[in-house]
Amino acid sequence: MSLDLARRRLLSAAGAVGVAGALGPAASAASAASAASGRRPSGSRRPAATIIHGGRVLTGLPYVPQQEALAVGRDGRILAVGPASVVRRLAGRDTEFVDARGGTVMAGIIDAHAHCLEAGWRSLNPSLGNETYTVAALRAKLTGFLHGSEDQEPDGWLVVEDWNPVGLPPGTETHHRVLDALPTRRPIALKGSDAHNMWVNQRALELAKITSSTPDPAGGHIVHDAAGAPSGLLKDTAQDIVAAVIPPPDEDKALAAAAKALRHAASNGITTYMDAATETEGLRAYADLAATDRLPQRVIPALRLDIDLVRDPKAALAHVNEQRRAYGQVPGLCFGTAKVFLDGVIEHPAQTAALLEPYLDADGQPTDNRGDLYATATEYGRLATVLDRAGWQLHAHAIGDRAVRTALDGYETAVRANGRRGNRHTIAHLQLVHPDDYRRFAPLGVVACMQLQWAMRNVWTMDALLPYIGPDRHRLMYPARSLERYGAALAGGSDWPVDPLDSFNQIRTAIDRRGEDGALYPEREGVSRCTSLRMHTAGSAHQLRIDHETGVLTPGRAADVIVLDRDVTRVPVKDITGTRVRLTLAGGRRVWDADQPGAEAAAAPLPAPRPASLATVHARHAACGCHR
Repeated sequence: MSLDLARRRLLSAAGAVGVAGALGPAASAASAASAASGRRPSGSRRPAATIIHGGRVLTGLPYVPQQEALAVGRDGRILAVGPASVVRRLAGRDTEFVDARGGTVMAGIIDAHAHCLEAGWRSLNPSLGNETYTVAALRAKLTGFLHGSEDQEPDGWLVVEDWNPVGLPPGTETHHRVLDALPTRRPIALKGSDAHNMWVNQRALELAKITSSTPDPAGGHIVHDAAGAPSGLLKDTAQDIVAAVIPPPDEDKALAAAAKALRHAASNGITTYMDAATETEGLRAYADLAATDRLPQRVIPALRLDIDLVRDPKAALAHVNEQRRAYGQVPGLCFGTAKVFLDGVIEHPAQTAALLEPYLDADGQPTDNRGDLYATATEYGRLATVLDRAGWQLHAHAIGDRAVRTALDGYETAVRANGRRGNRHTIAHLQLVHPDDYRRFAPLGVVACMQLQWAMRNVWTMDALLPYIGPDRHRLMYPARSLERYGAALAGGSDWPVDPLDSFNQIRTAIDRRGEDGALYPEREGVSRCTSLRMHTAGSAHQLRIDHETGVLTPGRAADVIVLDRDVTRVPVKDITGTRVRLTLAGGRRVWDADQPGAEAAAAPLPAPRPASLATVHARHAACGCHR
């Protein structure tokens, strides 16, 4: 019987009793004893809307780790968690019973760093799939895209996603001449899979008015060729110059694509996520989605601050306050976080992550390049002090150890000025952290938000990185266990659509750090199964300051609950990957049901899956919000 989501309304005995907070942390000993003995506790409540039984209920609490059943109240909150014999007493005539069939019942996944709208919007464009190409093969692929959109000739933009900046033969110059040779005069933009590079043709440069005299924008670089002319390669915020002249997609199509992405997130068990670089465009989209009942998750927008705002804290505070005033009444949006990019990415050839010691060249010799730091510790400290005092949380993108230290220094400045205010400032990604800084997180109350599906051996961590930072620094990558050992609070995020979204592969990789080319120092930095599950539920709730509302399964909290097709607490670690979410409840509302018509299509990756040969090769920061 599929799912046994019981589409049956079991008739229970008339006058089913209410068990006040059965076995939850808030339950008194007296009421728990009354429930266990079958006596009716003082007071009564309406019968449960849903009872989930027949699986292992993972509460997320260390002192009551697992139970047998869970009841959801009609207010969308958890009514009881405990032995099945006790929870069943909450049933009424129309209570729906869900048979978990031996799988795990747990709190919904809280993705503490994602870009779900961007995932939907990107699906509207053709994708190169992060594949490797010769120049001839790349031209053939792009010619196919042109033929498939001939109605856009002669002036419609061809925007292509997932171009792999390290996917051309060594020595190939990413020059606009390569794209100019295509059979079109249309403007073309290839958006790098690292989101820190864009490759455009001459027509695109002309439309964007980029010439040899165009200055580099703050936080970006226009690459020039040997003759001093723009080559067509744009780094970081230089991409915004071109992005500003690309026409936006049709509004209805964009909203439909965004709604599809959110449904896909629900199919992965995501009940809350932080939109990790939200701008006004995204807030408008959320308002439209909420108005049409297409916003299934709770969303925490991390309002993006550009470098000019970072350097003007009063203006930054005015900006985030204005955004909250304008969109704070949108149902499902929870404001209070601002996002700052402190550096870029560490992999060759971008090498824009800020390092304490220089990058190495291909022969292992030090260079004079320490990457790009977009704000100084003084600037970030001033910003952190002002926003922290006003109750705002900062979320910093920091890949390199110099950027991580800058973030920590900034947060320390805020703590010295304001004291500990509980704003749980955060550093995301943390690919390289200097060991001297591990011990600084806990005293400052800083949360480490990590994307540990990247912590594996593959072309990105080996070919594009090891030779350029050396083995000593390489062994320090993604130091999750070290940070945990020093008491840092850990949270988990996907950074989707960097990779196709796969919540449980992400949870598995945090444990064994294994990819198609082997494991990446699991003996040093792999975390336990319990830690990984907690990172992606209660840990993320802690980061987002919603741990009073969700993240564990206890009476009174929102019924953000998922039912899985296996017991992820007991299966071999490798089998955590492949876990299917059979049911997702967000606030007690069914937002994903694997048995519903069309469910299989909704669960398919967005956009198309990566090529099989690159199945575990992520497109680093493909949606970090560095450009649109």
